Amino acid sequence: MVHHRCWILLLILLALTATEEKAAVGSKAAPDSALFFADLPFAMPEITLPRIPNRQVRITAYGALGDGRAMNTTAFSRAIEACHADGGGRVIVPAGIWLTGPIVLKDNIDLHLEKNACIVFSPQLDQYPVVHTQYEGVSAFRRQSPISGRDLENIAITGPGLVDGSGQAWRPVKKMKMTSRQWKELITSGGVLSSNGTIWHPSRQAMEGEALLEKLRKKNSTDPAAYAACAEYLRPVMVSLVRCKKVLLDGPTFSNSPAWNLHPFLCEDVVIRNLTVRNPWYSQNGDGLDIESCRRVLVEECSFDVGDDAICVKSGKGEQGRRLARPCEWLVVRDCTVYHGHGGFTIGSEMSGGVRNVAVQNCTFIGTDMGVRFKSTRGRGGVVENIYIENIYMQDIPTDAIGFNLFYSNQEPLVAAADEAAFVAEEPVSEETPRFRRIYLKNILCRGAGRAVFLQGLPEMPIEEIELHNSTISSKAGFYAEDAQSVVVDHLSLDTTAPMYTLTNCREVTLRNTLSLEKGVALRVRGPRSAQIRLPGIDQRLGSQVVEQSANVPADAVLLPE
Repeated sequence: MVHHRCWILLLILLALTATEEKAAVGSKAAPDSALFFADLPFAMPEITLPRIPNRQVRITAYGALGDGRAMNTTAFSRAIEACHADGGGRVIVPAGIWLTGPIVLKDNIDLHLEKNACIVFSPQLDQYPVVHTQYEGVSAFRRQSPISGRDLENIAITGPGLVDGSGQAWRPVKKMKMTSRQWKELITSGGVLSSNGTIWHPSRQAMEGEALLEKLRKKNSTDPAAYAACAEYLRPVMVSLVRCKKVLLDGPTFSNSPAWNLHPFLCEDVVIRNLTVRNPWYSQNGDGLDIESCRRVLVEECSFDVGDDAICVKSGKGEQGRRLARPCEWLVVRDCTVYHGHGGFTIGSEMSGGVRNVAVQNCTFIGTDMGVRFKSTRGRGGVVENIYIENIYMQDIPTDAIGFNLFYSNQEPLVAAADEAAFVAEEPVSEETPRFRRIYLKNILCRGAGRAVFLQGLPEMPIEEIELHNSTISSKAGFYAEDAQSVVVDHLSLDTTAPMYTLTNCREVTLRNTLSLEKGVALRVRGPRSAQIRLPGIDQRLGSQVVEQSANVPADAVLLPE
């Protein structure tokens, strides 16, 4: 009898274990810290997936109609609330076109989009009230996001369906970003043109809203009602998750967002995988994924084709970001593909709280304006460090395959790349001085870039401890660096025009197994702060043939063996 009872108890325990495992949502097993992150160059804490109760609710049970005409805001809200009241579960969106206003998530909810399910957010902007939130690194008043969640735990959006943010009803469009036919069709559809005819706005309020918003900011107005007159300018991010824990986005296509597409802010234990993220190439502020001040994040097996930065890491802007002091840390990005975007992988420019312990592995960038992109400027502050990037494959990059710019000025990449860096005066170092250091890249392959590498530091705070190993880049222009320190390049094959390298006011640079001796001048050195530039394997005889120094460079700046 005792033996029989033991077997019964064992079967019950096994059944409970199986049920608990089933409750962990997603198409893959929960990550294990010992195996899942075993090969990273930094200690990565375990990421915990959400555990959603094994319960299902269909939105059709609450009156939803997927005919593309009925407004389903109330049905979504009732379904989510009912499921949440019962302890949580999966809210199922079946095949159909589901027109709706804002969807607000709750704890322990998995919003699951079945195959051929398409959630289309209403283009009627009055469906989205003005709320206080976070935008572009600072607290701000914006319209409510189409999908939002705040201070939640155990949430997910899963399944093979599609989410459309109706961004065309919100976004301004620059003429330079469209073909002549697209532009003609756009301006004949309605809306308002700017005074110089180069920017289309969906309404006059949207066009005039920026100036009014600036006046309200100067007054420090905190009343949402005061922002009604410029509400059509206050474009929201499409998916806004604030201070949420145990988050999973797995499977859907997210497209056509009013501003940024996906924005987790101050979140922990976030897994983003198997997504398709799309925006029109001309979409203003049409970022794909902006991970801001989050901890323990995995992004894998995602595809991006967007109008601004594709995968972007941020941590607040200026004084607000420094005061919050919440770095974005413990982030892994792997096995992703990016087509169009300003940058394939980007850190900044809002990084005032710092970014650290980031690994980017096994990604492909096809036709992004820049490949790997770091950007900031004076006034931001913050430290970006311990960044590891490897096995990146790029093709047809119009500007920089690898770019660091600490004079970022919010220009389009194609415009910014055309500006020649100028000598600038040194300023005092303060908490507003951004710092980029300990950034390591290896196994980078790029076929066809405008420029191979661009390192632009500050004279008072050079970019430092940058290493590039075992890489091959073909480009129109070579490797340009200004105000960089402690740089190591080893086994970089550059197929470019001479000079391969231009170093301006750089110190402690080692170029090993990279200089070609067949194209005349391979290294040009400029600037009076140049020092300790080492060329192992290049003796003084060869150095005189391949190195060119400007008159203001100290005589001993380039160190050649006898």
